[in-house]
Amino acid sequence: MNEHSGGHEHWETFFQDRQEMWGWQPAPSAQRAHDVFLSKNVKSVLIPGIGYGRNAQVFVDSGMDVTGIEISSTAIDIAQKHFGNRVTMYLGSVTDMPYDDKSYDGIFCYALIHLLDTDERKKLIQDCYHQLNDGGTMIFVAITKDAPTYGKGQKVGEDRYELHEGIKMYFYDLDSVEREFDAFGLQSVELITEQFPFYFITCTK
Repeated sequence: MNEHSGGHEHWETFFQDRQEMWGWQPAPSAQRAHDVFLSKNVKSVLIPGIGYGRNAQVFVDSGMDVTGIEISSTAIDIAQKHFGNRVTMYLGSVTDMPYDDKSYDGIFCYALIHLLDTDERKKLIQDCYHQLNDGGTMIFVAITKDAPTYGKGQKVGEDRYELHEGIKMYFYDLDSVEREFDAFGLQSVELITEQFPFYFITCTK
């Protein structure tokens, strides 16, 4: 989880308090995205909501050129201490993309999109697709309705709940994945389980 919907203050406090709480072992889906990118000869990767960079490590280790966007300056400080100048970092919200005029071979967006509202999700998918090179691949990891937290907390919209103060979460099913991603080169949707049941959503341009 990185970024959003609680805004800057929430995530700044979160990373100040917890620092490298997930360690440096990448999420299994980051390893999987890396393998997909490697098979497609991806050289440059954009990671919106990069946090302190644990999921960037696997891409950096393969020699891919990694750029990240993160709302917490504390998380960026941790990442820069760890990576030095091997990762380009932009401080800010993914809702303010783009931060550069580059296009990328691969985009990996982990456990972020479900923290946004309908318009923000739509904009994020469009913005990512816009910054994807022709033939490029973008991968989103998003929480599903199979999560035990689905339906908990205060309902704030269709399939969207405020679970903790400032944290609103949208829960995907296959219909909503298709609805939101179909126009952006949707290739496959796979159910995976990490700390939650997620969809591993792959799109190509």
